[in-house]
Amino acid sequence: MGDNKYDLLVITGPTASGKTKLAAYVAKELDGEIISADSRQVYRRMDIGTGKDLEDYTVEGKQIPYHLIDIAEPGEQYNAYRFVKDFIAAYDEITQRGKVPILCGGTGLYISAVTMGYEFYDGEPDENLRQELEQKPLEELQKMLLEKGITLNESDFYNKRRLIRRLESVLTGGEDEKIKVPLLNYLIVATKVSKEVRRQKIHKRLIERLNEGMIDEIERLLKEVGKDVLLSYGLEYKWVTLYLLGELSYEEMVTKLETEINRFAKRQMTWFRGMERKGVKIHWIDAELPLSEKVEAVKKLWYDPA
Repeated sequence: MGDNKYDLLVITGPTASGKTKLAAYVAKELDGEIISADSRQVYRRMDIGTGKDLEDYTVEGKQIPYHLIDIAEPGEQYNAYRFVKDFIAAYDEITQRGKVPILCGGTGLYISAVTMGYEFYDGEPDENLRQELEQKPLEELQKMLLEKGITLNESDFYNKRRLIRRLESVLTGGEDEKIKVPLLNYLIVATKVSKEVRRQKIHKRLIERLNEGMIDEIERLLKEVGKDVLLSYGLEYKWVTLYLLGELSYEEMVTKLETEINRFAKRQMTWFRGMERKGVKIHWIDAELPLSEKVEAVKKLWYDPA
């Protein structure tokens, strides 16, 4: 895997900042394979709306292997627990072949799950139980967990949402299904772009996707899985579905969707800044640099850590 001190390379950044193409070119240089960290690209037939851009994984005629794309059916539950489980399996498979694992994507929770030691518990959600637990005060939830002999770290113990999720798992028989990523020595590189340039890129990409047939893709999925599933995926799938249902005009759909994608990019940046405040080192690279310069910058960080 090369002469360096890292076990994992992470390439992330906000939407429309060119991270996938960068990861693919870096993978070619480092003899690596890519693990996707995108919460929607796991779904088959959700291609244009999720921006899979699978052609980006072919670099100078070489196919870069990728993992955790097209592994679930639309409507199937895929969550952070499943991601961590799948990540560990893909990571082990890649490293056993002597290749460099490169985690690439913009889902902040997935990036944090790998780099910050989050713990996740399995168990199907029980809506009735959740509603019942949500009515209870924090102190009663804490008491219920302690009576079960379950302890959490301090931040989770005072977080009502996490307490409820943990109790759900315990009360539905999932108390032994705990998983977290083993401690890895990772390098995080993120592509940064000015707000104005990001807005321009988002606009351009949205128009391209609409012209590529995104509405047709979502119309097919609407017939397959129904509106509630698509609305739950947000962004492209939500707003195009509302257009197809006649609740928005085409112009309203495009305007609202573009606004929401920009808000989403802002939330991504907020997540990354939050990671930095918690002590995670992120190396920012200007997304507007020529691709070759960005690749060299990543390689330098990988082989010559400061």
